[in-house]
Amino acid sequence: MTLTPPPEWAPHDAVWIGFPSHPELWVEDLEPAREEVVAFARAVHADGRGERVLLVAADGEAAEAARRMAPFADVVVQPFGDIWLRDTGPIVTGDGTARDFGFNGWGGKYDLEGDDTIGLRLAEDRGIAAQTCDWILEGGAIDGDGTGLVVTTEQCLLNPNRNARMTQGEIEARLASDLGLSRVLWLGNGLLNDHTDGHVDNLARFVGENRLALPEAADNDPNWRVYQDAGARAEAFGVEVVRIPSPGRVLNHDEEIIPASYMNFYIGNAAVVVPMYGQPNDAAAVAAIQALFPDRDVVGLRADAILTGGGSFHCISQQIPRV
Repeated sequence: MTLTPPPEWAPHDAVWIGFPSHPELWVEDLEPAREEVVAFARAVHADGRGERVLLVAADGEAAEAARRMAPFADVVVQPFGDIWLRDTGPIVTGDGTARDFGFNGWGGKYDLEGDDTIGLRLAEDRGIAAQTCDWILEGGAIDGDGTGLVVTTEQCLLNPNRNARMTQGEIEARLASDLGLSRVLWLGNGLLNDHTDGHVDNLARFVGENRLALPEAADNDPNWRVYQDAGARAEAFGVEVVRIPSPGRVLNHDEEIIPASYMNFYIGNAAVVVPMYGQPNDAAAVAAIQALFPDRDVVGLRADAILTGGGSFHCISQQIPRV
């Protein structure tokens, strides 16, 4: 067995999925977000053909709602600040143990009680031995292909609001020692107005060994320069690049540009679930991703309400590899 986490397309035992639990955070989007999360969980479960779904609820009321809406899932009750378990949950490695990293609310933006300890508690609940790593790293900031190659962004991992005293070389050394990630592809910036400071799982995803999916800019896409720079860096690094249509310019109710991305898909045992936003490229993106995963059903589901909280399907999930 190896320390390096398996790629997301490797078999899973189960997946943790955050269930919206705090009305004061979600306000009028609480029920729509819950419905979108349950639809995502149902697609991942795939009538038992997929993987075991562990819906994580923060309190008794949320747990009762989760059991009622998703009888196919197991409900885990653990207090947390919000549902973004990709960033706050543990990363399970190739040897079956977990790594729990420091978390500071995405650079001090959102300090919510329970988010800094949910990783260790989830690992303990599953009986997974966990090691605490004494530096800040969110799971959505990295994506690997299982060979030791990882992609990230300078905007996030080199941001002084995370690990101000660590150099790029020191971060690379810690990725290698803590996660077995020995080769780092550094992209530049992430998406415009992404409060995570450029998480890579909204920009670039490995879909095979040394094979990286990146968005192809739609008309009026505010991120076209970001995509262009990412592609140039990846190709110069020696990575094969495949392109996925982007949703283009997506606005919220206040007419502000939001970081909507098809790249925030989740790769499950039976299905790949792609977030959609009612944009002209929704169907084209699903078709392009289906071509990359011919052995799985690629399902497009709306994620508008989840996006009001700042993320999508990949952000709210953390897989437990079968090792």
